[in-house]
Amino acid sequence: MNRDLRPAASMLQIFLYSEPVDFRNSYPRLAAIVAQELGGDPFDGILYAFTNRQRNKIKLLMWEDNGFVLYYKALAEEKFRWPRPEDEVMPLTGEQINWLLDGYDISLMKGHRKLHYEASF
Repeated sequence: MNRDLRPAASMLQIFLYSEPVDFRNSYPRLAAIVAQELGGDPFDGILYAFTNRQRNKIKLLMWEDNGFVLYYKALAEEKFRWPRPEDEVMPLTGEQINWLLDGYDISLMKGHRKLHYEASF
């Protein structure tokens, strides 16, 4: 399976918009949501993730040098397991956005807690 068009797992800044959006809208309206509702700059190179009300489609928006990149995925039968964050926007890692695209519930995927020990000899 070729996943070259997916966001890189190493991407540092990705934000998931928690509310569903009208998918008849394209990049101008999604950029306006970033600016007006999230207070962000749609031209800053950050990747923003949006879904529709049925949760069976996802759009990713990012400014790249001289134009917008719009990634669109529509599921044939299932739904995306969209997290319900407390805030309007939720930060994600590159790995998490790919898990979401694969159908995993990223709100349940928590790794082991990190432990920090110091030797006291």
